[in-house]
Amino acid sequence: MANTAQARKRVRQATEHRQRNMAQRSLVRTHIKKVQKAIAANDLPSAQEAFKSAVPVIDRMAGKGQIHRNKAARHKSRLNAQIKAMAQA
Repeated sequence: MANTAQARKRVRQATEHRQRNMAQRSLVRTHIKKVQKAIAANDLPSAQEAFKSAVPVIDRMAGKGQIHRNKAARHKSRLNAQIKAMAQA
């Protein structure tokens, strides 16, 4: 258990940061799942719209360090490739 005032404050801060981080990671995952769901349903307009709304969220979280920039790029690239393949088919 934290004994000093500084340690108690760090526990409070860590709790707040952890909750914020979990919410932000969840937001990214939700946006990615919406795009994947639209792709699975073979709904091109919905997939494109979901992708357009997901890209800024992914970029913002990569900028904040919530996810690695390469992981963000990988997600965007793969989703975009799937949407393009769906459009050509």
